[in-house]
Amino acid sequence: MSLLIKNAEWIITLDDEGHRYRQADLLIEGPAIKAIGHNLPAGDGDEVINAGGKVVIPGLINTHHHLYQTLTRNIPATQDIPLFPWLVALYEIWRELTPEAVRLGALVGLGELLKTGCTCSTDHHYVFPRGQGKEIIDLEIQAARELGIRFHANRGSMSLGRSRGGLPPDEVVQDEDEILADSERLIQQYHETGPYAMCQVALAPCSPFSVTPELMQASAALARRYGVMLHTHLAETKDEEKFCLEKFGRRPVDYMADLGWLGPDVWFAHAIHLNDAEVALLGETGCGVAHCPVSNMKLSSGVCRVRDLLAAGARVGLAVDGSASNDSSNMWNEMRVAYLLQKLVYGNDGLTAEEVLRLATHGGARALGREDLGYLAPGMAADMILINFDELGFAGGQHDPVAAIITCGGSQLVDTTIVNGQVVVREGRLVRVDEEDIIRQANRVSGEMLDRAGRRTGRDYFAYPTKQRLL
Repeated sequence: MSLLIKNAEWIITLDDEGHRYRQADLLIEGPAIKAIGHNLPAGDGDEVINAGGKVVIPGLINTHHHLYQTLTRNIPATQDIPLFPWLVALYEIWRELTPEAVRLGALVGLGELLKTGCTCSTDHHYVFPRGQGKEIIDLEIQAARELGIRFHANRGSMSLGRSRGGLPPDEVVQDEDEILADSERLIQQYHETGPYAMCQVALAPCSPFSVTPELMQASAALARRYGVMLHTHLAETKDEEKFCLEKFGRRPVDYMADLGWLGPDVWFAHAIHLNDAEVALLGETGCGVAHCPVSNMKLSSGVCRVRDLLAAGARVGLAVDGSASNDSSNMWNEMRVAYLLQKLVYGNDGLTAEEVLRLATHGGARALGREDLGYLAPGMAADMILINFDELGFAGGQHDPVAAIITCGGSQLVDTTIVNGQVVVREGRLVRVDEEDIIRQANRVSGEMLDRAGRRTGRDYFAYPTKQRLL
């Protein structure tokens, strides 16, 4: 049975030629797009979606996330502080992560992403509290399968605890042999190759201030033996730059170069504090970058040089980052903020609306090394979203559908989300799970984590700042 999308107001392909179809159809057969055109016939037994008044675009691709953080967002005690003290405060709460919390955090974050147009997401999970089991990444993969989202599981790691000069407490770091053994297990058990792969695994040591050089090198060797991608945070803050200079005598990018961590099989989160030579080096080596504008703004980290990185040849995608530094897993909002932030900083040299939409689709696919995702064409994966153009927020602003997607819109934009040829969001609701049940469980587990952390540390994480009063 095939799926036929009929009479779409617009089909925006975002292919290299920039094809746009008006009042057109799109035929899906299995996991792939079969045809795009006008008056495509439906076969016997085909499902037909009437897309009148809707715009069809490729599914958005989220290139960096920490799903567990959906349970630790909007905590008064962790607001309005820079990255390093922010991390120190939150590590005490993340020590309370349980397998149940990891699963619920994944369901919440990935569900939010699906409802805001994301069809493929990564996740960078690096917190493994002692005594809570080793198979945490498995729970995220299971949650992704339950929801129906395409998923790149990034097996994160931290091995440099506070007692050895790192930032995280020793209770959330792991032995390096344990990390490497579990990384290999995950690759062997879950990593899919070939077109339309629904689950892939990448190896992702957390950051220069939480991982030893030895683990960085061993992870790179293991990843390249299996042909999987590499990922880590890089050049996010001035504090990180200072840490690398003091501990390794090198700036972060030079440190990555020393470790063999540059190339087309690597993508970095943030990449903000780069000089001209470093921008050029990332481009020359074909590295990818996950641009996280909302998180970067909230933590006052800085602004990524997106235009320069693209010009240099780097593969740049868009990302929401963790919900503790974003408070939302909303790729739609990320696009709007990315567009406005680059305009604010670079004026008319900032990104256009179409360039931002390409970052969130084709750019994300390139950053993740995917050639089957990111635009709509026969043979490409059937990952797409239908946007309700008859929504009030678009009224009077439909002259350019791409610009309208980035700059206009209201509260309910994504009507339908299709992943691998399957409808997983219909009329704005998740199809495969009980949203209300997930909400109840996530709120309960989030509160329990903060209660336990408060009792252990003697800190009231629920307390409002002194300048506010709860009435």
